[in-house]
Amino acid sequence: MSASKHRAYHKLQLAAHRLQKAADRAVMAAARITTAQAAVLSIVVSDGPVTQRSVARKLGLNESAMTAMTARLCNMGLLERQPDPDDSRAWSLQVSAEGRAALKRIEQPFRRINQRIEAVLNAEEIARLADYAGRIVDAFEKP
Repeated sequence: MSASKHRAYHKLQLAAHRLQKAADRAVMAAARITTAQAAVLSIVVSDGPVTQRSVARKLGLNESAMTAMTARLCNMGLLERQPDPDDSRAWSLQVSAEGRAALKRIEQPFRRINQRIEAVLNAEEIARLADYAGRIVDAFEKP
């Protein structure tokens, strides 16, 4: 059966939207940040110090959006930005102690979001869903 007959796009979009809204509400309540901001902080913690450009690429954001996001996170005291030692045109990012504390505060809300997914899908279904979602992401990745 075709993707259009199953309304695959609509169902994926609706699921993503509801999941995003629930996660944003939970994360905002816990740490006063959005899931997008949490993603930036997580990448900088795991890969840091890193350039704004590398974080933008990982998240699929354009650099102007990343610049604005970085400025907000710096103004909130969650991220620190310094000139990159290897490229005078780039910024190197590091998560501050306050940023690390915010990431710690969102662990439980994300755990609860994942538990809601696990309540409706078994481990095999979750693995298949992750595979399917990865393939869709790859199919629509920019060339």
